[in-house]
Amino acid sequence: MKIFDSHAHYDDLRFETEYEGGRSAALSYVFSHQVHRIVNVGANIPTSIESTALAAQYDGIFAAVGIHPCDCGKSGTLAYEMNEIKRLAKEPKVVALGETGLDYHYTRENEQQQHAYFHAHLTLAEELGLPVIVHDREAHGDSLAIVKEHPGVQGVFHSFSGSKELAEELFRLGWIVSFSGVVTFKNAARMQEVVASVPLDKMMIETDCPYLTPHPHRGELNHSDYLVYTIDKIAQIKGETPERVAEVTYQNACRFYHLNP
Repeated sequence: MKIFDSHAHYDDLRFETEYEGGRSAALSYVFSHQVHRIVNVGANIPTSIESTALAAQYDGIFAAVGIHPCDCGKSGTLAYEMNEIKRLAKEPKVVALGETGLDYHYTRENEQQQHAYFHAHLTLAEELGLPVIVHDREAHGDSLAIVKEHPGVQGVFHSFSGSKELAEELFRLGWIVSFSGVVTFKNAARMQEVVASVPLDKMMIETDCPYLTPHPHRGELNHSDYLVYTIDKIAQIKGETPERVAEVTYQNACRFYHLNP
């Protein structure tokens, strides 16, 4: 199987502190198995810079650059941060903007700031012709409403946590969804129903590593090789073979990020 991890955070310091040999050892391991491509996703200016550096270092890594809703304004004003993202977006192997979006789980105190940053990313994405990676946590209605204001943009709701109805609305807009290790959790019956309803050609798969480690390794440090558990669960839910799930999601990710297979 060829596996495409469509959303990872190998810039996270947990790889240096929790994985024997550090990040380089983790990446050597996953690339020596079935993982062929990874998109490392920025959450602020420093991690976006690190993502472009990782993409330059590894043939199989590509980068996304953006400001996570919980990181808005941490490096400066909206204008300054978006200028930096625009500059970084022109680096080789940058394939998307993000992650951006809305997070009402951790805080709603900066809700208007989150909205402003989300709009700014979508506007820049249309200017640059790049897709957008959206973080949507407990903000489904507002996230969809903002996306609808930018019909010239396409993107993905990563680690999708919405309903079947939200997924269908996104598909009508030309967007897709991505599923993480959450679909393997024992308490994820509702999410598994959503997976059953989503056509294979409308989904990508991701780790969001080092977070959201799939069962049976939940609680451990996540890495891209653990995507096999997510693939197996999706295959089981949809009555497909793991090989077909891996192949279709690989092709979907290549198409979404405008990469040759």
